[in-house]
Amino acid sequence: MNLLDQLYSNLGAVQRGDNTGVRQCVHEDVRWHVAHPVNDLAGSEQLINEFLQPLVSALPDIERKPFIHLTGEDSGQHWIDGTGYFTGTFSKPLFGIPATGKTLYLRYTEMVRIENDQIVEGYLILDFLDAMRQAGVYPLRAGLGSSELMMPPSTMDGIFDDYKTLSAEAGETSIRLVMDMLDCLRTYDGEHLESMKLADFWHPEFMWYGPGGIGTTRGISGFREQHQGPFLNAFPDRDVDHHANTIACGNYVATGGWPHMHGTHSGSGWLGLAPSNRQLSLRVMDIWRREDDLLRENWVAIDIPDMLMQMDIDVFAKMKTINTNR
Repeated sequence: MNLLDQLYSNLGAVQRGDNTGVRQCVHEDVRWHVAHPVNDLAGSEQLINEFLQPLVSALPDIERKPFIHLTGEDSGQHWIDGTGYFTGTFSKPLFGIPATGKTLYLRYTEMVRIENDQIVEGYLILDFLDAMRQAGVYPLRAGLGSSELMMPPSTMDGIFDDYKTLSAEAGETSIRLVMDMLDCLRTYDGEHLESMKLADFWHPEFMWYGPGGIGTTRGISGFREQHQGPFLNAFPDRDVDHHANTIACGNYVATGGWPHMHGTHSGSGWLGLAPSNRQLSLRVMDIWRREDDLLRENWVAIDIPDMLMQMDIDVFAKMKTINTNR
């Protein structure tokens, strides 16, 4: 059992007040960063009290369902990156999101760093906006893409516990393709989306699994119409700010940062919002799957509530008003 499976297998014990297993998995001085409104936690006690206990209180029969689990080394550091769902009966409010008594699919994307068989650093984007949608208190205009469940890899082969058994050459090929594609995105001429030659890197039936607020898109045209166009109009100077890590397992690549991107919100159209003219930092994580010489699937996590707070838009306050008035 890998270290993250060990950590989350102790959630039932946390619900009973037994935190021994969690403390064995994480360093006492762990730095854990969760999407807004949880944000930055310092030490195992804050992790337990301010995140894990509220999570298991809201979902008492919680189960973690990973779709992708990658391990690898970056700059001499050992990382685990992945995505999937926490699921369970939504029995009590979760950070103010009202309980439904029904099954909740809480999408997660994570990066954790391991030292001496303990987690010393963790980043976790939970899709709280999509949880609001499922609870019927969605506070924004509907996204342009599909808002249904995120799908696992088409090949159903995204779980890797030991990258050392995989082809290093395949991993290097995957990383090179992703990095070349990201360089391609920087060639935007400010006017024509076609100036970025995405067909050189993306499969014609490419799937982009976006977060709540944006949704999932299909194909290059779907991506341009339902996400890239509105986003670049709103953030024309966007660029990558920081990589926490980049790791590969065969045909899969994961990368991200906290923050990972920055840009000025100077245009309209994104999420139906008028420009705020604010300089924003974006918490972003990406996972790609390569198929032969092209990228076939991309799972994308963005902490949109944090972005909106930087614009003085509190989606949790808006959600509370919707819930009070319904």
